[in-house]
Amino acid sequence: MTVYLDIILLENICMNYIILLATGLILKNKINNIRILLSSLLGGVYAVCSYITKLEIYSTLIMKIILSVTMVYVAFNSKNIKQLLKQLVLFYLTSFAFGGCAFALLYFIKPQNILMKNGVYIGTYPLKVALLGGLLGFIIINIAFKIIKNRINKKNMFCDIEIYLNNNVTKVHALVDTGNLLKEPITGNPVIIVEKENLYNIIPKEILDNIEEIMYGNNMDIENEYISKLRLIPFSSLGMQNGMLIGAKVDKVKIDFEDEEINLSNVITGIYTKTLTKNKLYNALIGLDLLESKGERELISK
Repeated sequence: MTVYLDIILLENICMNYIILLATGLILKNKINNIRILLSSLLGGVYAVCSYITKLEIYSTLIMKIILSVTMVYVAFNSKNIKQLLKQLVLFYLTSFAFGGCAFALLYFIKPQNILMKNGVYIGTYPLKVALLGGLLGFIIINIAFKIIKNRINKKNMFCDIEIYLNNNVTKVHALVDTGNLLKEPITGNPVIIVEKENLYNIIPKEILDNIEEIMYGNNMDIENEYISKLRLIPFSSLGMQNGMLIGAKVDKVKIDFEDEEINLSNVITGIYTKTLTKNKLYNALIGLDLLESKGERELISK
């Protein structure tokens, strides 16, 4: 059987690229196609070297771990060890899922002209099988992660939020409320519910202490810079089908959730005049959709 090294290189580059791309998408990292391509090329060159050489060093577990760490670092430019380990674990999980799908396809297709040497599969089918296996693997692992993420446990039911307005900032502890889908009706911007007492640092006292008067159209002596930021938000809840809430368009919201820092703009802070909980365990409500949004993300070292 004639073997072409360029085909082996191409097959491995394609498979590595798919696995790394899927890993980045699941982690919601910023995708750099050039870095992923370079990392895939590194894995492809290793596969070729493994095939043509008889040196045992290429097939050792330590060498394969070093290769994996290097590929992940090159692809995602990991900023610290914790981020690198998280990316590496998901890279392995994705690889196992893709490999399982590819082997299953090989089992059903049963190609005759295929062989394996030094852990490298070659033949007519591998490239097609790799691409199809990669697609199936990505779908399976993406669905699995969505199911897991939707089952939020008690540990990650809360997050810390910093709210910025006119060069001022306030910090709140928020409950992740899967039922909070509140949005400002005109712009569709999402709304974070925050207790009034926690907003005095960023919103003038005369506004917060006179929410009801403002809601009925009495603007009083509100500074012009705040009038344009106020929003009237209709809502429905248990016991109140046609409620109204005053909100303020803030400059930025920074969310610390599951070792990630999520920065969002175009967010409304709904002013809640009562207390959300008697035990003061949290003082804000945030919807799960905000945590899954495509805002600017950065991993935080705890």
